[in-house]
Amino acid sequence: MKQRRKMITALVATAALAVTLTGCAGGGSGDVAADCQPKHEFSTIKDGTLSVVLYDLPPFSKLDNGAITGVDGDIMTEFAKEECLTITATSAATSANIPTVQAGRADVSIAAWYRTQARSEIVLLSDPIYTDQMAIISKDGLSSVSELEGQTVGTVDGYLWVEDMRAVLGDKLKIYPTTLNMNQDLAAGRIDIGIDSYGSATHNNTDNKFKVEVVQPDERVAASQEAAQIAIPVAPGNEALVTAINDFIKVIREDGRLEKILVDNGLDATAADTGDPRLI
Repeated sequence: MKQRRKMITALVATAALAVTLTGCAGGGSGDVAADCQPKHEFSTIKDGTLSVVLYDLPPFSKLDNGAITGVDGDIMTEFAKEECLTITATSAATSANIPTVQAGRADVSIAAWYRTQARSEIVLLSDPIYTDQMAIISKDGLSSVSELEGQTVGTVDGYLWVEDMRAVLGDKLKIYPTTLNMNQDLAAGRIDIGIDSYGSATHNNTDNKFKVEVVQPDERVAASQEAAQIAIPVAPGNEALVTAINDFIKVIREDGRLEKILVDNGLDATAADTGDPRLI
């Protein structure tokens, strides 16, 4: 959710198809009934199996004893059930995920991937599923950009709002290489306020010392007005799989399952309101 959002082309260059998978490959998850009837027809790398590559990014994606969890994991698990597929999941380095899908070594990747123009040129992207909302972490439950002026604020390098917030706050904005570094300084009182994605912020602040609020729209900060949309990257050439995923997204959005998955994983239900598809 950080530098990987900016330039996927850089990831491809560094990976150069010499993709090195790390972590562990999980066994198939999910039992398929003998009389199961899939809702769509599409091919996968291995018949009857949906191959998923991911890296651990709670609350969006995690590999736990062969099962995929988190927002994206829960969505794809439900999708696989409806399409009579088991899931085989593999953990890979962050920079290896998209090249693995691009090279056809996995059917899909899950890790809260932004819909970007550069990414759309090398893999297929599903319709938007939810948005990566900008959030403020504070003791007082602040929710507007104007409330941050004059205070020492931290955020993480690579997010879409960094340059706009730099223009608003100037040298009062401190940029960190990781969320962990920012949260450590926030807990120690070296900064007054943190800015993170809502999902990451709620996942990392569960002790009630800090409150997390979705930021109110502010014309000075584009990401507060139009959050990045999250999609499922799919192997090139598998348009039928994209169609099946898109149909599934539409169904769970309409029947309320999408909002439930978001809330169950600590996100705000309004993240399901993506608006029309767009690329950044």
